[in-house]
Amino acid sequence: MASLNVGNLGEYLREQRRSAQLSLRQLADAAGVSNPYLSQIERGLRKPSAEVLQQVAKALRISAETLYVRAGILDAERDRDDVETRAVVLADPSLNERQKQVLLQIYESFRKENGFGADADDGATARDRPADTVPDDVLPDGGASIPGHRPRTTGGSDAGPQQTAG
Repeated sequence: MASLNVGNLGEYLREQRRSAQLSLRQLADAAGVSNPYLSQIERGLRKPSAEVLQQVAKALRISAETLYVRAGILDAERDRDDVETRAVVLADPSLNERQKQVLLQIYESFRKENGFGADADDGATARDRPADTVPDDVLPDGGASIPGHRPRTTGGSDAGPQQTAG
């Protein structure tokens, strides 16, 4: 089998696995992929799907976007700032998983509003949902600062603004 052009993905994965002090078998089990398949990825013989890369990234506790760039799924130059921002959020130990996802959703909604959205992604994923799907209880101001998102009010209904006597 000839080596595929997947950048240095295999070498990078091996390095990350070793720094995490995991055997090939342990990482394969944690990622839910077969040991031989993971070995072939590390040797550059197979090009994994984005889903497999996401599972491996989760098992290694690293950014999936970094693996996407290394595998050639994301354009490194065009997406570098986005990838780095996401990586910082995902690596922050002071945030729980739900908070990280909400923060990424808000970030993506602002990028889309400013014309930098994930236009290559036609399928909507959790990170592509508009910010108004973010629950109000995770936002400190009730969501007032998110475009297109009305903060909760007391009284009235969601049908429209309340009329006041005057």
